[in-house]
Amino acid sequence: MKRIDEIYTDNQTVGVIKMTEYLKLENYRVGYRRIRRLMRKMGIQATYPKPNLSKLGLAKYIQPYLLRKLKISRPNQVWSIDITYIPMSKGFMYLTAIIDVYSRMIVGWGLHNTLEASNSREVLNEAIMNYGTPEIVNSDQGSQYTCKEWVKQLKENGIQISMDGYKRCRDNAWIERFWRTIKREYIYITPEENGTDLYRGIYRFIKHYNTRRPHQGINNEVPSNRYLECQKMVA
Repeated sequence: MKRIDEIYTDNQTVGVIKMTEYLKLENYRVGYRRIRRLMRKMGIQATYPKPNLSKLGLAKYIQPYLLRKLKISRPNQVWSIDITYIPMSKGFMYLTAIIDVYSRMIVGWGLHNTLEASNSREVLNEAIMNYGTPEIVNSDQGSQYTCKEWVKQLKENGIQISMDGYKRCRDNAWIERFWRTIKREYIYITPEENGTDLYRGIYRFIKHYNTRRPHQGINNEVPSNRYLECQKMVA
């Protein structure tokens, strides 16, 4: 599963068949059924356009993508949320994170051992408590977000709901870039032994990412500086 995650992080268009062939070339003794089962357990699938959108999750809760051609010019205008698989030396967990698109600052995150929808709602609540209410929250069309509880929570907070087009990972590219960064610079090179150490390591990494690390996507500014400076101007 760790190797699957590494391959998928580099190329999210890799599906079950191609993933199986990659692993066979590396002398893993695997078959399509096993790889399909593991990828489902990890909550990942190939990202490329497919028909029949109504078959994905609860179609009545799928929302349009609001960010196309939108000028993102201030903090808390758009937040992006996602979940990713995190390998450890023994076992694995799931990391949920929310990024402020304008500043690239991580405004909320949580570490869990399941893919329960309530985890994302918990992370969002904490982010709102710490940083205020965003105008728009963007997500993929995963089951955590195409459900009654998620839609209700956002509407009750007056938040506009945006969702990626099906199988379009580029629509949520900001959080995907963060996944690649934290995995390549921390998770893969220093796999932790247990959930407690992993939580502490992620805490340290995100603190450094937010307050010390220049970000190319915002002209090498530090995310927290960009977020706070703009907030001061608005105030």
